[in-house]
Amino acid sequence: MTPRANLLDRMISSAAPHWALKREKARFTLDRLRGVRAEYDGATKGRRASGWRRKVKDANGELSPRVMAALRGIADDMVRNNPHAARGVSAIAEHMVGDGITFQLYRNGQHDVELTARVRAHLDGTACDAAGRHDLYGLQLQAARTIVTRGAAVMRRRWRRVSDGLPLPFQLQLLEPDYIDMGKVGAAGKGRPDYLINGIEFDQLGRRRGYWLYSSHPGSVRPGALASKFVPAEDVAHIFRADRPEQEHGATWFAPVIVRMKDFADYEDAQVMRQKIAACFAVFKFGDPEGVDAIAGDSEEDALESIEPGMIYDIPEGGKVEFASPPSVDGYGDYSSVSLHAVSAGLGGIPYEIMTGDLKGVSFISGRLGRLSWNRAVATWQWLMFIPQFCGAVQRWTFDALELMGEDLTGVTMRWTPPRVALLDPATEIPAIRDAVRSGQMTPSEAIRERGLDPDTFFEEWAEDAARFDRLRLIFDSDPRRVTAVGNPTAPVKRAE
Repeated sequence: MTPRANLLDRMISSAAPHWALKREKARFTLDRLRGVRAEYDGATKGRRASGWRRKVKDANGELSPRVMAALRGIADDMVRNNPHAARGVSAIAEHMVGDGITFQLYRNGQHDVELTARVRAHLDGTACDAAGRHDLYGLQLQAARTIVTRGAAVMRRRWRRVSDGLPLPFQLQLLEPDYIDMGKVGAAGKGRPDYLINGIEFDQLGRRRGYWLYSSHPGSVRPGALASKFVPAEDVAHIFRADRPEQEHGATWFAPVIVRMKDFADYEDAQVMRQKIAACFAVFKFGDPEGVDAIAGDSEEDALESIEPGMIYDIPEGGKVEFASPPSVDGYGDYSSVSLHAVSAGLGGIPYEIMTGDLKGVSFISGRLGRLSWNRAVATWQWLMFIPQFCGAVQRWTFDALELMGEDLTGVTMRWTPPRVALLDPATEIPAIRDAVRSGQMTPSEAIRERGLDPDTFFEEWAEDAARFDRLRLIFDSDPRRVTAVGNPTAPVKRAE
């Protein structure tokens, strides 16, 4: 019903929808005759706008548990069976996480080597994984793939005893979002102001109190209770891309392209069938009764029901020869290019050549422009979603474990460094970076971070290498203290005492 619907309209729509539809059409016709028209063309009603869905719901109303389950199931099927979907998930996860978003610990702004090594002993090995299979960076890659395919990832902190012998007394358990009990909706309990939205419990100020999680995956083959239990929010990290304010769950990134990818898959199947039919070039000979007996046999069951490539079929009457005209296959390349370009645009804006591996017609300039836009999107996902939600939770839990073990964390911070972005043309890009640093438009630390490296670690290694060069009286072109940009020596090297 329209916003103008009164009580009578609502009563009629409930009792007699057919009459309500007639009233609505009549009202719409009168409005058109009177010249009543929305100022925005998109808000008008008519034949051209009849297909729009005009329901006004918040993000959680649109992304209901039923909708989420359907989208996740379809996305999983596509990733399993559609090569373009599988490549899209891998490419996004590889660029978002790569070989790992690394970290360094600082105390009062200075790199704390000992504390960093202590934490790395736990997170850089499989000791941090509750399943004992991945280090922190393997969990990051799994989480990124889950976020793209299923819309979100859930990570739970599992406390461990000191007697377990772990470097830090906790482990990370990575779960799919299906572990959240979506049936928990409404008031949290009698006399409590808390409320639940699809398995997430909030206090009266809208802060997350915790999650209702199943003890095992609802679709698991392993035995386990399907009853959910409350887990405090400080022990759970819920990582997803929030596209709208107050959105509490994430949608699969395939949502905008599911129908288009299905249509393209059906089109490919049809083209394959046409190719098979086109390959069945056959000859029909008329006037050879012995041949037809040999092929068709005496019964109708042995009659010709299919054709094969290169077959010759004898027909008793007529005495002429005809060749089959198989259907041609045209336009496949053009349609595929248009469809896959649309899919790549809807799947997070991944470049077409990355998703398909088709580099035909891609010049250096066009490839670089597309890569710049893609790098900006990846950086957005890293710094505004993955690092605050996934890495931020790991940081909090790491600090809790260190404090539990008596570590003084006064002035300690944790810095995260995303993987480096590969240079498209090092011969031109490296001199450009050098000129930006020399002209003061970029700091050396900023240039090093863009390469996916930690500046403090980089400079410490440089100092160690420089001291080693001086001790051994070695001079390299890469040492700006000894050699100018054009290759001239700047000063003699004295042997270190």
